[in-house]
Amino acid sequence: MIEAFVSFAPGWARDHAAPLAVAIPMLCSTLGVFLPNGRLAWFLSILATGASLLMALVLMGLVQNEGIVSYAMGGWEPPAGIEFRIDALNAMIILLVTAIAFLAAVFSWPTVNAEIREEKQNLFYSAYLVCVTGLVGVSSTGDAFNLFVFLEISSIATYVLVALGARRDRRALPAAFNYLVMGTLGATFYVIGVGFLFAATGTLNMNDFSQMIPQLTDSRTVQAGFAFIIVGLGLKAAMWPLHQWLPGAYNYAPSFVTTFLAATATKVALYALIRYLFTVFKPDFSFELASFGLIFMPLAAAAMLVCSFQAVFQSDVRRTLAYSSVAQVGYMLLGVSLATAAGLTAGLFHLVNHALMKGGLFMAVAGVVLTYQGTRVYDFAGLGRSAPWTMTAFAICALSLIGVPLTAGFQSKIALLAAVFANGWWWAAALIVFSSVLAVLYMGRILEAVFFQAPANPRKQRKEAPLLLLIPLWILALANIWIGIDPAPVFDLADDASAAVFTTGGAR
Repeated sequence: MIEAFVSFAPGWARDHAAPLAVAIPMLCSTLGVFLPNGRLAWFLSILATGASLLMALVLMGLVQNEGIVSYAMGGWEPPAGIEFRIDALNAMIILLVTAIAFLAAVFSWPTVNAEIREEKQNLFYSAYLVCVTGLVGVSSTGDAFNLFVFLEISSIATYVLVALGARRDRRALPAAFNYLVMGTLGATFYVIGVGFLFAATGTLNMNDFSQMIPQLTDSRTVQAGFAFIIVGLGLKAAMWPLHQWLPGAYNYAPSFVTTFLAATATKVALYALIRYLFTVFKPDFSFELASFGLIFMPLAAAAMLVCSFQAVFQSDVRRTLAYSSVAQVGYMLLGVSLATAAGLTAGLFHLVNHALMKGGLFMAVAGVVLTYQGTRVYDFAGLGRSAPWTMTAFAICALSLIGVPLTAGFQSKIALLAAVFANGWWWAAALIVFSSVLAVLYMGRILEAVFFQAPANPRKQRKEAPLLLLIPLWILALANIWIGIDPAPVFDLADDASAAVFTTGGAR
């Protein structure tokens, strides 16, 4: 289906889809600064993210039809110039980011209008488009330093977006500062690591890295570079215990920002980590091979257990979902730590599914914040009767997070179970089941309040979230059911992405 989409795309789109997916939101962010009001900026954000999504679809079709797409910026061939290099792995991530960005932009106006001061709304949307630019750029580039630049572009915009939640809750300011400090540390570690690799290889092109590093595996410089890069990207991906910035950022940011970040930011950082682990260094690098069993696997297991337990004891729904996000990163990292094609496929499959389920959950919470001004579990009591459409979609995404059959979360957990059993990790299978039981506790507590408790305010009137919010919310909820019934289309994308980094022909 996506391959057929390419045939309808004009020639200029096929030739320049890779840079256009990044350039369109970047240029529109500049234009947004000069718009006279927030509503026009909102329309512009929908157009920009929609156009970027179309370019992502073209890229996915080109990759499926032709294989790797390489674009030399400015006509300067790599390694002298910066290369955008798209294979099945980052084509899937670009498509995910732009799709979520478009849906988030559509639903954003009611919440932005309520939570952001009118004179700052156009600047808010400009910062949002800068963030989208950075995330798509990280997912597109084949240059290690250019990845750092895009990583910082998205991060700086994110710090601003989180801080703008101060109108609703002043704690957004220290949360944004904490995010800034931790994000800066992560970026610093990453760029130091890239410096080590440049010193050892004399290039910044990631494809060149992948060809030179196998001859330098005993180099202390390369090993140091690997260590710095893993720590830096681990911070950005909220890998336990480097996740301390995430709960505050998600809890106090504007509702729209939380929705977008929860579905995209950690996924892009995890993509970058996978890119380095499986294409730049490759699993047969002995220094890396030891890290799978001694670092990634224990940290993944700890995230699944510790953060699930922390989620159980939270009284605020957004904070519960934030700790849940760190636990779910543990699921993805567990698949990565297997260092097998099946494990990576399962991890990537869960990455996509988690974006859909967590985007829907935070979108529903945004509707509750907008209409009932509460985020505590207590505030959700009785909302199943007063806002049935909003809460039914919330329930579908919550059941998917738990892993109930006929949902997307169930399918990705089954794939992960199959991968760990194939590796003989029976204890990991038990861990997946136990952490899913903990998800039953922390999500079940919220669902009980929603559908089985009396309203906190007996005179609370029936009031749904606005239609602009309900439409993208239900798209995400139905996507969770669709993947739960027919996982093949998304699973095949994850499988192709895994094959791209495990086979010589698809390797960067």
